[in-house]
Amino acid sequence: MKYYLIAGEASGDLHGSRLMHQLKKQDPEADFRFWGGDQMAEVGGTLVKHFKDLAFMGFWEVLINLKTILKNIRFCKEDIAAFQPDVILYIDYPGFNLRIAQWAKKQGFKNFYYISPQLWAWKENRIKQIKKCIDSMYVILPFEQPYYEEKHGYKTTFVGHPLIEIIRDVRKQPNTFHKVHGLSKDKPIVALLPGSRAQEIKKMMPLFLSVVSQFPEKQFVIAGAPGIDPSFYNQFSRHPSVFIVQNDTYGLLKNAFAAIVTSGTATLETALFGVPQMVCYKSSWVSYFIAKNILTLTYISLVNLIMDKEVVKEIIQNACTPEVIANELKRLSIDSNRNKIRSDYDELEQKLGALQASKVVASDVISQLIN
Repeated sequence: MKYYLIAGEASGDLHGSRLMHQLKKQDPEADFRFWGGDQMAEVGGTLVKHFKDLAFMGFWEVLINLKTILKNIRFCKEDIAAFQPDVILYIDYPGFNLRIAQWAKKQGFKNFYYISPQLWAWKENRIKQIKKCIDSMYVILPFEQPYYEEKHGYKTTFVGHPLIEIIRDVRKQPNTFHKVHGLSKDKPIVALLPGSRAQEIKKMMPLFLSVVSQFPEKQFVIAGAPGIDPSFYNQFSRHPSVFIVQNDTYGLLKNAFAAIVTSGTATLETALFGVPQMVCYKSSWVSYFIAKNILTLTYISLVNLIMDKEVVKEIIQNACTPEVIANELKRLSIDSNRNKIRSDYDELEQKLGALQASKVVASDVISQLIN
């Protein structure tokens, strides 16, 4: 069968590649054409557009790149029409994907969505669009299924979180992190995860690094984001206790004592590795004001949202100062606090489900196409 997949970010490339692996296992004749990245390309098929050319995030960035975005949407429609897939699989990336899905439904294509848009956070009115044009929705967060079904009367399939299987695999691998990256085994590692976009990293890194001199007994390691040139991070590594690790975030988290994390999927990844963390976020006042007025969330980290309580400390905007960050890092060094966080992490993992998400999705997709 012919599968057309659209992923517009690094995380979508990861989850898309695992879904493709499973589709190929269950359908050896699978023919893939996709928007994604290197990991999806490794599985096989035709890479149409790389996510590095699609990553327009934030209100202003989208506005100034609107011409390019509209051109990509036009091209995507033409490419799908030429390929004539049996199904289109959308992976997150809702601003782009829902526009394509709306068009594709009118053309008679099957639309399946893996990793739901976060309607529960903002743009809840997208539910009307989803009901009209998405044939199957696969959700990965435990509260999403009741949100869709009880609040909006729209049936979904909870498949568990794909990070569960990915991180369990990483945990089993031999640990050569210190040796590969030339780090000391005698000094605890504080992982610094400042985000995946250059603007975000520039904003957060000075704050993260402001506490380094207060903790001479620790080594601070920056996780280089995929899609960011490694040389970009050189400006942040002038302190002898600060190191940069490129393309090995999971190796870093596997060995970290504590972590300072910008909000996003990274908070969940850090938790699944059992690393005590704080979540820090600071943006421009304009962006903060807009977000404050359109988001309907009690928390900004996925860990706290899923648990519906403050498991990890959230340090936001005005409160995000060197003093507050340093105090929280001291708190995260106390055994009793660490044990409490890890106990909550265990409960979090149970809530996320023990299923193999990509395998479940692939099976359901193929079953629906056959029947």
